[in-house]
Amino acid sequence: MTFKAPDSLAEQIARHLAERIIRGELKPRERIQEQKVTQALNVSRGSVREALLILERRHLIAILPRRGAQVSELTAHNVRSLYALMMELYILLARAVADAWRDEADLAPFLAIEQRLIDSLQRGDIHAFVAHSFDIMRAAYPFADNPYLQETVENLLPAIGRTYHLALERRTGEMGQFLDTFRQLLQAIIDRDQVRARELLIGYGERNCQLVLAALAER
Repeated sequence: MTFKAPDSLAEQIARHLAERIIRGELKPRERIQEQKVTQALNVSRGSVREALLILERRHLIAILPRRGAQVSELTAHNVRSLYALMMELYILLARAVADAWRDEADLAPFLAIEQRLIDSLQRGDIHAFVAHSFDIMRAAYPFADNPYLQETVENLLPAIGRTYHLALERRTGEMGQFLDTFRQLLQAIIDRDQVRARELLIGYGERNCQLVLAALAER
């Protein structure tokens, strides 16, 4: 495999490795050796090192002294901590949309994402479903107009995506539950009901966190 511009080479390498981690092809504590990645992808060692730093920032690997890079572990503590933070970030985005939307055109991107989620659900395509679920946050960024919030969410999405895959691969029926929650959330935003939006997101986070913890226990 060969990666080329216009995208950052390091970003492309990081995305490739991230997908392997998220899908479970690279296991927790498995070493990622620079030389092997360099040879397998036909890229420079410097680009691989930069990619590994990106993955560390996104909480998918740990770079350890004298041991190099290895896939980070999913522990119960890490999962609970991740969900506690992510739900608060989601709530901030939902509040921003509820406050700022003005007409139907503002909500059109969310309706388009809903249809893509339905299509992915019907195909049973977990990878596409998770990707489209993240489009919800990205559609909300312009309403928040907060680059710090956006950067924080983007750096955490790969880690949360890893947990989504773990849960959905064992319980594919949860895709329908997510879609139902999104529909209720969108209605709460249309109604500018921030209390309801927060309740929905907290409930969703608690449910999904428990699913991930159960999946970890089954390993």
